[in-house]
Amino acid sequence: MPPTRLIGLFLGPIAALLVLALLPAPGGDGLTPAGRMTLAVGAWLAVWWISEAIAIEAAALLPLALFPLLGVASMRDAAAPYADEVVFLFLGGMLLGAAMEKWNLHTRIALLVMLALGASPARLVAGLLCATAAISMWVSNTAAAIMMLPIALGVVSLARGQHEQAGNNPDDPACKRFAIACMLAVAYGASIGGVATIIGSPPNGVMVGFVSKELGQTVTFGQWARVGVPAMLLTLPVAWGILLWLFPAGSVCISGAHDMLRMRLRELGALSRGEWAVLAVFVSAALSWIFRLPLAQALGLTRERGGRTEYLLTDAGIAILSALVLFVLPIDPKRGEFALDWKTAGRIPWGILLLFGGGLSLAAAISANGVDDYLGVLFQGLGGLHTIAILAIVAATAIFISEVGSNTAVATVLLPVVATAAPVLGVQALPLCFAVALGVSFAFMMPSGTPPNALVFTSGMLRVRDMVRAGLVLNVACIGIVTGVCGVAT
Repeated sequence: MPPTRLIGLFLGPIAALLVLALLPAPGGDGLTPAGRMTLAVGAWLAVWWISEAIAIEAAALLPLALFPLLGVASMRDAAAPYADEVVFLFLGGMLLGAAMEKWNLHTRIALLVMLALGASPARLVAGLLCATAAISMWVSNTAAAIMMLPIALGVVSLARGQHEQAGNNPDDPACKRFAIACMLAVAYGASIGGVATIIGSPPNGVMVGFVSKELGQTVTFGQWARVGVPAMLLTLPVAWGILLWLFPAGSVCISGAHDMLRMRLRELGALSRGEWAVLAVFVSAALSWIFRLPLAQALGLTRERGGRTEYLLTDAGIAILSALVLFVLPIDPKRGEFALDWKTAGRIPWGILLLFGGGLSLAAAISANGVDDYLGVLFQGLGGLHTIAILAIVAATAIFISEVGSNTAVATVLLPVVATAAPVLGVQALPLCFAVALGVSFAFMMPSGTPPNALVFTSGMLRVRDMVRAGLVLNVACIGIVTGVCGVAT
């Protein structure tokens, strides 16, 4: 076990004991005994999540194990958030992504995007960046990076071969810079694309579930897109410009790249029945998410309750219905083959669903035991700042903490804090929550920042200082982007 994880393993319970020891005596600070225990368990969970002392999915079970024993919540109340509707929204989204991967639809989409953008060094970097982002909007960031990395490696290999045939050294600085830019384009594209949709990245789902339970506000697929899509569209060209600026490779000759991409596309052949089926379900689901409210009204899927209209068609319901359609949609009836099977579904990252549950269970305990009011008092010193300055501080905090911890875990820890601070600071909570959710996905400096960062780092084509150099500039730029988008779009 790495030293940091071993230290974190013991530091978690120590942090819980320190919190209990440092808090004033019960009654003197407005916290109930249950509230004190909530803070202690929260500190323990935060340390284990950020240090990854144990698998973060396993650590998410801590509320289930400790809350009933410590009087924080009953087992029923502690367990209920693990079945929150956002869990099933993400489950349905992951199953859609699994079906795309089964039939290789995601590879076809990526190749088409790259061919559309051209085959010069600068355009190939843009193609890798945009293609990875387009895939990452609908499948996990890690899966998008895994799928695109072989394509990026092929492009780099071709560039080196063409450069050598032109009488140049394939290991000269221009080729090395081009390789670095291609690797980072995959890593950055995976993270940037993930913020565009609710199902694009786990922190998005964590934020939607938290806002629904603790703030009583529903963030629909379309509402998220009004924030996430502009954030993606603004960040992609900025990332591209930074990569071209820091790693120029204009002298690299890659005349055969277009042909290589076309060859790969030809190898896929015509769209198979499986691809057509998945594409049809995928497009139907996306349109249903975007136009959910008018669709529900047109189909009569509404009812009046307590003077307000309740929509029976939900984002989570659309996700699960779409997944079920894939399971029953026949591709080859004679062989008993369907658009999606359980063998394929079994490979999705089920642990992410536990992570959602653990975060929502902690958030529910914070609200139920008055911890949110206690934490809010701690932020009174920032009360005089402008809303934009507060958003920038929240975005910067989320971005840089995520460099050393899981982005989902950091979002889960920060969301209750900023939501509690919002009334004290005189600002709305929703923009701050969006700033956290977007910010934690924009950790570009370190291999540990995101799984895509770690994946491309294993290629051996770049060093940590290359990633830090580009990532720091992009991190700073993203503070401004997240601040602006959250301030305007929410």
